[in-house]
Amino acid sequence: MRLAGALLVTLAAGAAGAGYWVLGAVVLAALAAAGASRLPALGGDPAARIVGGLSRLAQIVVLAQAFGAYVFPLQPGYAAAALVVFVAAADFAGLRLPHLLVKWVLGVLLAAGAVLVAMCLAVAPVSQTGGIGTPDAAAIVVAALFLLPFLIPEPGERNTARALVPGLVAVVVTAVTLYQLGPVRLGLSGTAMRDLLSAADAGQLQPLLTVIAVLATLPAAFTTFVGARQRFAPSGGAPVAAGALLAAVAAAFVPVSAVLLAAGLGAVLEVLLRVRARRYRGGHD
Repeated sequence: MRLAGALLVTLAAGAAGAGYWVLGAVVLAALAAAGASRLPALGGDPAARIVGGLSRLAQIVVLAQAFGAYVFPLQPGYAAAALVVFVAAADFAGLRLPHLLVKWVLGVLLAAGAVLVAMCLAVAPVSQTGGIGTPDAAAIVVAALFLLPFLIPEPGERNTARALVPGLVAVVVTAVTLYQLGPVRLGLSGTAMRDLLSAADAGQLQPLLTVIAVLATLPAAFTTFVGARQRFAPSGGAPVAAGALLAAVAAAFVPVSAVLLAAGLGAVLEVLLRVRARRYRGGHD
């Protein structure tokens, strides 16, 4: 679910810098995430808790900003902040999503993605100006960082083949989006999936996209918040409240590209700490 919500905004942010090469960035992120799936979970030391907690908060902010942009486009910042407050309050109240409901939501999102891909391939795109262009290594790396946090599986899912599935989905969605919109239009779009529907002559499905955006962001933000709180701040209290407040302020006022970069750098730090943990365990076996 995190990936579905993130794709609503990450592709445009990546294409703004990398152009057509955003597809290569997605492939790079997918391979890195597959490699990270073999690493052990973060430890319980303070550094690991801080890095893991802040990384998850940044992901929640991205999901909240995607929610605001697609569901409340007139007041996206305030809607994003409200979503963060809502998921924190729901966790405090003890609300949990049934596992069966999560599976149903995931199934709906996969079906929606399949329909979107089919529509994009069925309708011929408007002719694009310019070529692929020269690859910009820095822009490609940054674009890969934007998506990396949402492709890395949670600890315990140490299955490389299974970890490659979200990456494959991201590659396919990126490819058809570039095919239909082109990198310039994609990079300039704040709500790329809405433009994608319009380009595919499916503007009548815009209300349905709003529902899909809710399903892709709200449950993912909530489960991410609950998981982060349980793993990195099990005692709750002031750290959780401060983190929720920080995330709400960031959701309202920080540009999505800056939050995506923060989430990506947090994911890299988390991977480095997990590599350190594997070496430590290997040295003591």
